[in-house]
Amino acid sequence: MKAQHQVILSIGSNQGDRLAAIKESVALIHEEIGTVIQVSQVYETAAWGFDSDAFYNCALILHSHFSAAEVLLKALAIEKQLGRIRNNENGYQSRIIDIDMVAFDEVIIDTETLTIPHPLMQNRKFVLLPFQDLMVNWTHPILKKSISELVALCEDDGECIAVASIENPLQKFDFSNLHYIAFEGNIGAGKTTLVTKIAQDFKANTLLERFSDNSFLAKFYKNPVRYAFPLELSFLVDRYEQLSKDLTLLDLKKESLVADYHVFKSLIFAKVTLEDEEYQLYRNLFDIIYKEIPKPDLYVYLLQHPERLLENIKKRGRDYEQEISAEYLDKINSAYLDYLNRQKDLNILVIDVTNKDFVNNQSDYLFILEEIQKKINS
Repeated sequence: MKAQHQVILSIGSNQGDRLAAIKESVALIHEEIGTVIQVSQVYETAAWGFDSDAFYNCALILHSHFSAAEVLLKALAIEKQLGRIRNNENGYQSRIIDIDMVAFDEVIIDTETLTIPHPLMQNRKFVLLPFQDLMVNWTHPILKKSISELVALCEDDGECIAVASIENPLQKFDFSNLHYIAFEGNIGAGKTTLVTKIAQDFKANTLLERFSDNSFLAKFYKNPVRYAFPLELSFLVDRYEQLSKDLTLLDLKKESLVADYHVFKSLIFAKVTLEDEEYQLYRNLFDIIYKEIPKPDLYVYLLQHPERLLENIKKRGRDYEQEISAEYLDKINSAYLDYLNRQKDLNILVIDVTNKDFVNNQSDYLFILEEIQKKINS
């Protein structure tokens, strides 16, 4: 599971419609690099280090799976897209848009093309004041100072005045009525990665399946006939214990929870793996447990074709999964869809993600959020 980075970008413009240029750059960053979590006020300040028109500047928090070098390259591409032409002249220059990386997590980077944290940030109020607006818990990894401390120590005496606000593009998604969302999908659908990303972006709690702790899993893939029943029974017990404990600790009227499974997945897999008599026994136990577990406000099934699932399974490299067949995955998909078609007490959304890569393509991730929003609106 690829972790997201917290990136602070500083954006400036002193040519043309400065506010429009900054708004467009924020939108493109959100669509192409990562999730824009928060945007500062826009400040106006005199050109720093050269004589020119005054600048508009803001800062934003970005969540992204990309490395710092990749974020830089994508930011430069956005600058070019908006009409900035970089030349080889020395010194500061006017520009229609300027996107600088100020911080990348709390790491130190020093290469020929990138220095993080930005080496002059502590000297520039037009960087520090927008950064301070973001209210982020960040400490300069070299100077060992918080942003508030850096602002207090800054000797820049130029005027830096807040003049405008920019709407955060994430605000178009209103999930406030969804206190409990469960994502499901076949093996390798990417549900855990997606759940973790959504929880980070929307400040929600996570409920993640503890499949790696199950001692029967590897044995099942080697000998499914022998180990199917103990595997499914152990998963059911563990899921019930986890849901009972974690949901009891949360106040779902005030807090949000995003899960990478719902307990009825136990029934789906059992239907595929167990013999009829075993399944009936299992079903009786499941029905008793299922009545006691709260239902999610929204259940999202990530539909993905077996060929793509096998590619994902191969990439993540778990030894015990490498013998999984397309036929088995197809049975799981069919069992899920058949079960979902018969449900009347669940709010269900099926999203086909076969051709989506919501880790490396931000637009694919936004597509999923948009589908959820459409479901809420309907």
